[in-house]
Amino acid sequence: MNDDIDETIDWRGQQVDCRACRHQDMLAEGKCRLSHACVNDRYARRIDRFFNWNPQLANDYLQHEHFEVRAIATKHAAVFLLVPLLDDPEETVRWNAARRLPKKHILKLRHDPHREVRIRIVSLLEDGDLVPMLQDEDYYVRQVIARKLAPNLLEWLVGDPEPEVRRVVAQRAEEKLLLRMMIDPEARVRIEVSKRLAPEFLARMRGDEDWRVRHEAANRIDVKLLAELAEDEDEMVRETARARLAQDGTRERASEQHRS
Repeated sequence: MNDDIDETIDWRGQQVDCRACRHQDMLAEGKCRLSHACVNDRYARRIDRFFNWNPQLANDYLQHEHFEVRAIATKHAAVFLLVPLLDDPEETVRWNAARRLPKKHILKLRHDPHREVRIRIVSLLEDGDLVPMLQDEDYYVRQVIARKLAPNLLEWLVGDPEPEVRRVVAQRAEEKLLLRMMIDPEARVRIEVSKRLAPEFLARMRGDEDWRVRHEAANRIDVKLLAELAEDEDEMVRETARARLAQDGTRERASEQHRS
C-alpha cells in the first residue's frame, strides 16, 4: 500500500534513496518500507508509520531539520527530552511536545505567538491557569476559554468586547449572571440569554428591541403578561402570543363548563 501517492520524495524535494539511508539495514527486516513507512519521506503519514514501527528511534530525531519529523517524533520520544521543544520555531512541534508534558512546563505557551498553539493549550489547562489568558488579543482564544471555564467563573468574561465571546458566556452562565446580561448591547447575546431564563425573569425582556427575544418571551412567559405581545409589530410574535391567549381562553371556558 502506498497511500495513493506514487512519489517517494523527501522534504527537500529529492528522490528518497534507501541506499543512502542510515537505516537501510532495517529494510530487509521489514522495519521500514519505501512509500509506506519511511522517516525520509516528506509525507507525514509515512513518517508517522515509521515511528509507530520503530518508536525507540524517536529520541534521535528531535533535532531533525524537517519539522514534520520533529513533531511526529515527540509522540514517542522520552518525555524528559521534550521541554526544549517548547521553544521550537515551528508551532506544530511546540504543540505536540506540550501534549505530553506536565502542566508546569507548558504554562509558558499561554503566551505563544501562534494563536493555534494558544487555542490548543486551553484544552490542557484548568480554570485557575486560564486566568492570564482572559485578555488574549485573539477573540477566538477567549471564546474557547469561555467554553472551558467552570460556569461560576464566567463572570470574568461577561464584559468581553467581542459579542461572540459573550454569546458563549450566555449559553453556559448561571442564572444570576444571565440576569446581568439581559441588557447586553448585542442582540445575539440577548437571544441566548432569553433561551435560558426562567419564565418569570424572561418576562422582563418582553419589550426587547429584537423580535427574536420577544418571540421567545411570547412562547414562555405567563399568559397574563401576553397582552402587549399580542399587539407586537412583528407578525410571528403577535401570532405566537395570540395563539397562547386563545388556547388559555379555551382551557378557561372548558374549566368553567366542567364546574357548572
